[in-house]
Amino acid sequence: MNRFAYRTTGLAIKTIAGLTRARLNIHDAENIPHGPTIFVVNHFTRIETFLLPYHLHRLTGRPVWSLAAPELFVGKFGHYLEQLGAVSTQSPDRDRLMVKTLLTAEASWIVFPEGRMVKNKKIMEKGRYMISYAGGKHPPHTGAATLALRTEFYRQRIADMARCNPKEAQRLIGRFELLSVERISPQPTRIVPVNLTYYPLRARENALSSLAGRMVEELPERVAEEIMTEGAMLLSGVDIDMRFGEPIEINSILSCRKIQCDIRSSAPIGFDDAIPSRQFMRHEALKIMQRYMAAIYRMTTVNHDHLFAACLKKSPVRRIDKENLKRRVFLASQEEADTGGVYFHNSFDKNQVHLLTDDRYRKYSEFVNFAMEKGVLASDGAVLEKDAARLATIFDFHRFRIDNPIAVIANEVEPLTRLQRCISRLCWQPGFWLKRKVSRLLIKGAVDDFNRDYQAFSSLNASKPKDVGRPFLIKGDRQRVGVVLAHGYMAAPAEVRGLAEYLGKMGFWVYAPRMKGHGTAPEDLAGCTFQDWIDSMDSGYAIISNLCRRVFAGGFSTGAGLALDLAQRVPEVEGVFAVSAPLRLNDMAARFVPAVDVWNRFMERFNLDDAKKTFVDNHPENPHINYFKNPIAGVRELERLMSSLEPRLPLITAPALVVQSREDPVVNPKGTEKIFKLLGSTDKQMVLFNFQRHGILLGEGAERVYRAIGDFLDHIRKGPRSLSPSTEAAAENGERRVEESH
Repeated sequence: MNRFAYRTTGLAIKTIAGLTRARLNIHDAENIPHGPTIFVVNHFTRIETFLLPYHLHRLTGRPVWSLAAPELFVGKFGHYLEQLGAVSTQSPDRDRLMVKTLLTAEASWIVFPEGRMVKNKKIMEKGRYMISYAGGKHPPHTGAATLALRTEFYRQRIADMARCNPKEAQRLIGRFELLSVERISPQPTRIVPVNLTYYPLRARENALSSLAGRMVEELPERVAEEIMTEGAMLLSGVDIDMRFGEPIEINSILSCRKIQCDIRSSAPIGFDDAIPSRQFMRHEALKIMQRYMAAIYRMTTVNHDHLFAACLKKSPVRRIDKENLKRRVFLASQEEADTGGVYFHNSFDKNQVHLLTDDRYRKYSEFVNFAMEKGVLASDGAVLEKDAARLATIFDFHRFRIDNPIAVIANEVEPLTRLQRCISRLCWQPGFWLKRKVSRLLIKGAVDDFNRDYQAFSSLNASKPKDVGRPFLIKGDRQRVGVVLAHGYMAAPAEVRGLAEYLGKMGFWVYAPRMKGHGTAPEDLAGCTFQDWIDSMDSGYAIISNLCRRVFAGGFSTGAGLALDLAQRVPEVEGVFAVSAPLRLNDMAARFVPAVDVWNRFMERFNLDDAKKTFVDNHPENPHINYFKNPIAGVRELERLMSSLEPRLPLITAPALVVQSREDPVVNPKGTEKIFKLLGSTDKQMVLFNFQRHGILLGEGAERVYRAIGDFLDHIRKGPRSLSPSTEAAAENGERRVEESH
């Protein structure tokens, strides 16, 4: 074994990492045992031949050798593999070398039980493991199990013979080229299942990198093409998830009487002799193989492409509604996350509501565009047309990853039976049922989230009654026109209940989400970001959009900023109203934040955390709703929200209403005027009131604000025409309305 080869491999991997955005994510490395180990791994790329030994050596501190296809052992590259510890699968000394190195714990081994690269990832046939390849099909190999059993057989036999038959012990020691019995490790051999999952799988033909060009110039053309294709996959930026399963113990199998009789037999036993227990061990090896194959594929790291591809494959119809496809993937992710039976890619750590709103992480659009590029899908307005024949057609095996990658992606999760059942069930459910499931799931999730946060942060001094912070839904009439209505900073859904009930009487459906960190305690808000609030708003939109045919968005103060943000990102929002949006603040607490930030950073430098100031006092207009302490971190997130929103205001084209109090002590009316001017809407209105307070949705005169908002929404609902006389008459009550049109 040449340790320099590991360093060479390490440099190669670092070089590749410098040229690409490929990331290796290692999971459950604590499952790797001490002592000799056989790592059984799924095989999809040639890259694994040198990638795995390096990383496993780095994790274990021990040499890790591997079996590789004989065609790789050509020229310089073959010499390099031999230095790395790779052994040809056709080497006559293969098994003897593996047993020897496992006996002494000199090295662990990598075995690919599929026996070859499975380029189509098709490993299931009528519920059984069956490997497809260019020449046909075959079951997975039992070699890893057989070698583990043979190693432990000889470990026990040599130890037994050393006590009762030294001559036979010495013969065996010589057979395996061991110096003495003491060289045999007392630690047993274990089998560790390993899964490698690549995401995103975007295999495309491309030029070979300069590094790969030097390494593979003497390889056969097909192998060079494979590495070129896989290099292109890496160059596209791929996550490689390496997950280790629980070790499979072997020794317990050798305790049976048949095997123990052979272990203790005084007769010489050759390495390849047909001993009486041989058939029994073959049977046990088959069971072990089934066990580690199941473990390997159970650990597949499921990603968004898997769910989309599986939904396409399972769909019983050719024409698939785009929104229903998103709903199915969303529901599948939520249901499987709740059961805990699937390992999800880290992209699922984020709230998956983006699948139902703006697709801001482009999980849906990137998959669909890729499927359209490969001819699997075509777009027809709100519908996707599936080419089922192309999805199922068997292409040339060696080009499968290039020509039919959607089928490859779907095949990879085929062994996950529970996930498959979940997706099948969702694919057969009609659209109206999917909408109902989504809305119910999200409403329940929002209430459960509030209850958890309330329990975690509630205190007698800071928390309000639960009804203040709990999100709520008001059902409207059968026209199914809805409003997602967001409350302000340091407030709760109760702040907008009056307006919600007013709109409900007009026939609107209204959902008032709880912005994360609100309705509980200031300490809860201090740990939240504006992205958390956006997620809360998006969940609210997803709820009301799955209940109603048309959706408007609105909010008060920070909620107004969130409503405008939603209207910019989600074109399906038909209208938006913003009451006292905080683009510019008059509040002294907010002005105080930059100085407090400087002070806090200074205290952190000297490890004086106790001297940091994390809250400022708040004197709310509505003490039954608002917090009495304002977290510094929260004000900073509010400013970040509005700073991110301001340059995007011209992108808002939906009809818009801006409402502001002229003498607002918290929000500067000049900021509201700026919002109005920047809005890209051709149908926009601004209404100014003469109130001398910030919270104009509560208290005296709030009904006039409700009426202005209601008239605006009714104006959009019924179509473009003049506002009602009640709004025109606002000036008579000390209010004025400013309209701008283009």
